[in-house]
Amino acid sequence: MVAWRYLRSKRKETVVSVISWISFIGIMLGVATLIIVMAVMNGFRAELLNRILGVNGHMIVAPIDRSFDDYAEVAHRIEGVQGVRYAIPLVEGQVLATGPGGNGTGAIVRGIREQDVAKIQLVADNIRQGALTGFDGSEGIAIGKRMADSVGVALGDSIMLTAPEGDVTPFGTTPRRKAYPVTAIFEVGMSEYDASIIYMPLQEAQLFFNSEGTVQSVEVYVDNPDNVDALRPMIEDAAQRQVFITDWRQRNQTFFSALQVERNVMFMILTLIVLVAALNIISGLIMLVKDKGRDIAILRTMGATSGSVMRIFMMTGAAIGVTGTVAGVILGIVVCLNVESIRQFFSWLSGTTLFNPELYFLSQLPAKMDGQETFSVILMALLLSFLATLFPAWRAAKLDPVEALRYE
Repeated sequence: MVAWRYLRSKRKETVVSVISWISFIGIMLGVATLIIVMAVMNGFRAELLNRILGVNGHMIVAPIDRSFDDYAEVAHRIEGVQGVRYAIPLVEGQVLATGPGGNGTGAIVRGIREQDVAKIQLVADNIRQGALTGFDGSEGIAIGKRMADSVGVALGDSIMLTAPEGDVTPFGTTPRRKAYPVTAIFEVGMSEYDASIIYMPLQEAQLFFNSEGTVQSVEVYVDNPDNVDALRPMIEDAAQRQVFITDWRQRNQTFFSALQVERNVMFMILTLIVLVAALNIISGLIMLVKDKGRDIAILRTMGATSGSVMRIFMMTGAAIGVTGTVAGVILGIVVCLNVESIRQFFSWLSGTTLFNPELYFLSQLPAKMDGQETFSVILMALLLSFLATLFPAWRAAKLDPVEALRYE
């Protein structure tokens, strides 16, 4: 009751009240900012991981002793391994894609069977124009929407593909060029893939890249991407030949390590906001102790112990921290649930494109809250708020009635 009375401001205690409100707002914004930033970074990582692993295999099986001329049998045996979803033979090569107007861009051609491209759900479920039906016999290609916009082609138009390694002539190796009609346009939502990947029928890709009857690798998709180490020996046995296996962690180690470091650094930096707000609680309580010197003397004269006085001021400061933390959690959750709408609003308000997909790879701003991480933020904010009350409360408890009256 006494702590609650001290929280309510009187006219002569305006400065203390203002400091208390500043502390409350600081903790609220600090907690909300931590929750929002961590959720966005978690969502960014999860979306990138889903899209990267949705287009690329979790494990890449490449031949060692000889070329993959038995790729169909190897893929079939690998698919029989428990925990493997499917195995896809691929022919891959770099080309220059040129549209009818002369606009060109670098691209990666992935030769794939029709039955396999339908298994890549991130592509098959995001066909914006055309269809993948009859892909093997169409002699056409499927490209991303950003590539179509970049080279200026639409469905049914032809793209000229130029490969650096082509036909062998008496004058040396000349680039191979061939025009292919666009039979499908996809949009997976990751700008790098939408602007650079071309899917081509496997047999056509084998002819184009001088790889008749062989493939370069077999991409393996598994049920649990974090379980690739346990599956590695079983896949090697299923291949029944010498193979070299790399997984998604090895191929993207630098990228995801950088994301993890950035996430940890951002957490430490944003924690300083909560720390500054906690320091405001200290200054506010010290001023409150000074203003309540006469009250402390009266309470001690009436028989209140030092522990009771200490608890009063600890509860006063902790109330600011608890209410600020609760308000920050609510604010953070509301923003996380509506982060894309907020981004669109500020983009409209400023007339600029916030979170440009060409720079950040994703077309939408993701947010994924982690329960354990949110609990850590709440615990950290409450702990700092509690620690901030110890010194002022201890100082109030050490005052005896005579000193308290002098202090007043």
